[in-house]
Amino acid sequence: MGEPDRIELRGLRALGLCGILAEEGARAQPLEVDLDIEADLSRPGASDDLDDTIDYSAVCAMAERIVTAERFDLLEALAQRLAEAAMVDERVLAVTVAVRKLRPPVPHHLDTCGVRITRTRAELG
Repeated sequence: MGEPDRIELRGLRALGLCGILAEEGARAQPLEVDLDIEADLSRPGASDDLDDTIDYSAVCAMAERIVTAERFDLLEALAQRLAEAAMVDERVLAVTVAVRKLRPPVPHHLDTCGVRITRTRAELG
């Protein structure tokens, strides 16, 4: 058996409140999200019909809404929330979410900091 079918969304950027420092709670910062959604894509591959697949525009809108409208202390919590939201669609078998701070507030030369989690339907119940 080969790799599972996957919808890949890369580099969704939005301003959000995420962090434990006072400045991170007071001012939105640029965050970047990647989503890998595992689903059976054979039906939309054959039908060429949007109704048969997971609409990546809707997934992007959902992710952007969560990043911009909700507040998180940890990137891990934001990633978990995004995974849970993606799994609302019953066709999603698993999702991998990566979230990065594009300007991490650390006293080091660091381009980004982030987390990557994978959740399966069995784990989220």
